[in-house]
Amino acid sequence: MKKRLLNCAVAVAVTASTGMLSLSTSYASSHREAPNITRMPKVDSTDFYMFNSYESGREGFVTLIANYQPFQLPQGGPNYFSMDPSALYEIHIDNDGDAIEDLSFQFNFKNKLVNNKGITLDVGPEGNKETVAIALKQAGGIGVSAGNDNLGFRESYTLTMVKGDRRRGRKHRVTHAVTGDRNFTKPFDYVGEKTLGNSAAYESYARQYVSPINVPGCGQGNVFVGQRKESFAINLGEIFDLVNFAPIEGSIAQDKLNDDLRSQNITTIALELPASCLTASGSDIIGGWTSASMRQVRILNRRATFNKPEVNGGAWTQVSRLGSPLVNELVIGLKDKNRFGVSEPKDDGQFVTYVTNPTLPALLDILFRKAVGSTTDIAPNNFPRNDLIAAFLTGFTGVNQPDGVVASEMLRLNTAIPAVEASLQSTFGVAGDDLAGFPNGRRPGDDVVDIALRVAMGRLCHPVPVNGVDTDLGLCTPEQAPVGTVAFTDGAPLSAADFNSVFPYLNTPVAGSPNN
Repeated sequence: MKKRLLNCAVAVAVTASTGMLSLSTSYASSHREAPNITRMPKVDSTDFYMFNSYESGREGFVTLIANYQPFQLPQGGPNYFSMDPSALYEIHIDNDGDAIEDLSFQFNFKNKLVNNKGITLDVGPEGNKETVAIALKQAGGIGVSAGNDNLGFRESYTLTMVKGDRRRGRKHRVTHAVTGDRNFTKPFDYVGEKTLGNSAAYESYARQYVSPINVPGCGQGNVFVGQRKESFAINLGEIFDLVNFAPIEGSIAQDKLNDDLRSQNITTIALELPASCLTASGSDIIGGWTSASMRQVRILNRRATFNKPEVNGGAWTQVSRLGSPLVNELVIGLKDKNRFGVSEPKDDGQFVTYVTNPTLPALLDILFRKAVGSTTDIAPNNFPRNDLIAAFLTGFTGVNQPDGVVASEMLRLNTAIPAVEASLQSTFGVAGDDLAGFPNGRRPGDDVVDIALRVAMGRLCHPVPVNGVDTDLGLCTPEQAPVGTVAFTDGAPLSAADFNSVFPYLNTPVAGSPNN
């Protein structure tokens, strides 16, 4: 098997010393993936992207995007979707394959009312007026030209890079590359056109908050935190209604109306950093995941105020985790979903049975054996599922498996494979003969749902195209995956054309008004 995989590496013209083609896979997006996280939507991570930047002139940079707060209805006022100031949001990088973070980028948020009151109005007759705080966060138009005088609520954050252990490692403050400021500002959510203008006006407003940064020991990059249009596309309701459609090309139309998230927003944390900052000497492969943590103890304030709704104390405790998305939703069993959310990659051996003996293909067999015209089991029968073990937990020997790898679930990127410009990207990534796409990292336009359905049903047991040459990975045989070449799909198309081609890549949010 090692010989075959090394031949595969030669076929893609990437040597072992420069990092290997990543074939690790995931299943889709990760919204409300565990019972416990449904109680804490502000720290619910929805998607994680990691890719070589394809914006013109940004060669040599890697973009990391972590999305939070799923199912944001644009009209969800009056408080909208600020981040939790009592939480710690993190992006982690493992650059030596030991399943332990070598770098962490920590985001801490602060919410503040202007003058500790917000916008106020003098109400009452002359000589007997009372100064009263209004009920809204804004009292008029906000934008590039209007400024923020009408905004009574401000949201800011700090960014810290930690080398080594996320809790005990050495911390380095990230600053604005021009002003030297430690504090960064998050733009107000797109509440509607009367407050923030049309979509072009809002985008101009939001882009003021794309900040150049100095990262100690790494050089300069960019950061942005703010509301964006939901970047994931999935036929969500039908998927979780026991896949209430025939998931095969030709049986379901490719239609953006099948995307149940098309009119919703998310909150994005985006970083663009030099690849040399993230990689370790002698390897171009990085692994990444995102997490959110809360203090272990929360005591509710019986006399809650804006500044102190509760008191938080104790150690930071992880409550949300996401690397390869939807793993917790469709791979991990219900009894272990909360445990997976609080675990770290180095401990993923405890979940190995969910990968060696996955339930999703068995469920699809129950639901769709007749749909594909079969009278026998259509699920792959290679047990243990070595193709998924390599994809989820170890990477591929001679391809994307670091020396001394510790089995762990995360998104992996080969930074040595050049980015592909948006117009040339394949929506199927590596499966579409595009080595710069999913599952070699993940770009916004990679249709991971369709890819994942096919991989789960044994696509890697059949030859895959690599630089135009069908290549046998040697992990299982075509006979062991009887429908491995069937074009499974959810009917919700996605491509690079649906996104911007400049940092932070994700689109302008959907306005809360009018006609949201």
